[in-house]
Amino acid sequence: MGKLNPVIVALAAALSIVGPAAAEVYPSRPITVVVPGPAGGPPDTLLRILSDRMQASLGQPIVIENAGGAGGTIAVGRVARAAPDGYTVSIGHVASHVFSSIVYRLQHDALNDLAPVGLLTTTPTWIIATNTVPAKDLKELIAWLKARPDEASAGIVGHGSPAHLCGVHFQNSTGTRFKFVPYRGGAPLMQDLVAGHIQLACAEASNTRGLVQSGKLKAYAVMSKTRWAKAPDVPTIDEAGVPGLYVPFWHGLWVPRGTSGDVVAKLNAATVAALMDPDVSKRLIELGHELPAPAQRTPEALATIHRAEIEKWAPVIKAANIKPE
Repeated sequence: MGKLNPVIVALAAALSIVGPAAAEVYPSRPITVVVPGPAGGPPDTLLRILSDRMQASLGQPIVIENAGGAGGTIAVGRVARAAPDGYTVSIGHVASHVFSSIVYRLQHDALNDLAPVGLLTTTPTWIIATNTVPAKDLKELIAWLKARPDEASAGIVGHGSPAHLCGVHFQNSTGTRFKFVPYRGGAPLMQDLVAGHIQLACAEASNTRGLVQSGKLKAYAVMSKTRWAKAPDVPTIDEAGVPGLYVPFWHGLWVPRGTSGDVVAKLNAATVAALMDPDVSKRLIELGHELPAPAQRTPEALATIHRAEIEKWAPVIKAANIKPE
């Protein structure tokens, strides 16, 4: 048998090293982002605004997969069980990744089976009421509720939903009592609130700003540390007399635990680039979203927020004995 050409041997060895590395360049195919809800919902709308700019950064299409049900846990579980290769991504919010992870019995752990990519946006929650409620400010509303325990009602979209947890937290902080009326969706809830069939709701401010601005509903307080730019006349919950009662509604991105740091870094960079794009940021702000400060756009920042929110809400949910419907 003749001797092998040393040049060919060296070339073959080099190709054996370079070949697999080249094949592993990320991303080399479309990325699926699983949305915990239907098309047109808050996370779906947010993702569609971000996706064009993210695709430009990543050089691959983003495929949107809507998977509603069980408080968003079906979508979250789908990603938690996926291969940790960066091609299956979870978009979600405080409801799908915090509240539902505590309320439901799950085969996955939203905190430990997912790795954070980055915080996307935050929108405030506020306390709103039908115009038949006579209270002019939050202090009067609390007094009005205390004078008639369990008579007033607040609309919620499911047990363990943001509106429900917000209402429970408000009751615990103010010593008030009122009934919760469940609805299948936000639209029928708002119809009944405007009509006066129910009296109250804790609602994501960006989704209900039009009803407040048109005078069909009134807002008592924004449940955040600072006033909301889209409704600067509405006081913060601190200013209204119940300091510290914060209920932010935030969105983030996650991948399966075990995804490489390089892949997470590429996804985070694409997310940050999208948030910094003038057209994207303008559209988000017009919808009422608040963009995180640069220091809050890292995976580590989202991990801190996620853990803190679970530690905050787990005792509230357990004490109220909130169970899935």
